[in-house]
Amino acid sequence: MYQPAFNKIHHIAIIAADYEKSRQFYVDILGFSIIRENHRPEKGDIKLDLKMNEETEIELFIKSDAPKRLTYPEAKGYRHLAIKTTNIEEDRNYLISQGVKVEEIRQDEITDRKMLFFYDPDDLPIELHA
Repeated sequence: MYQPAFNKIHHIAIIAADYEKSRQFYVDILGFSIIRENHRPEKGDIKLDLKMNEETEIELFIKSDAPKRLTYPEAKGYRHLAIKTTNIEEDRNYLISQGVKVEEIRQDEITDRKMLFFYDPDDLPIELHA
């Protein structure tokens, strides 16, 4: 029987509403570099392809008329993006210094690892996991 050869996440797609705020957050604050930027008037959006690391990209679709998230955070669909870190305390301090909304560090009750949530300009949750 065939077993799929899935082995890595290629990209994560995020819909945002404000180009300047989202670009500043994902590029300037989080440090993802721009691979491509496409202004797509026929689709009413701007698409930024961002390099997270050598294997993972973020596709950032910026649509000023995108509807808000219906519930927080328990609607059907993907719940949040999680990023691995090796220094959660310093990363938390950095995010706070950049004016990012950041929760307190807590222990993941299943993995017993340190984790926290912070929020992008559209108030979408991003987990930081040590």
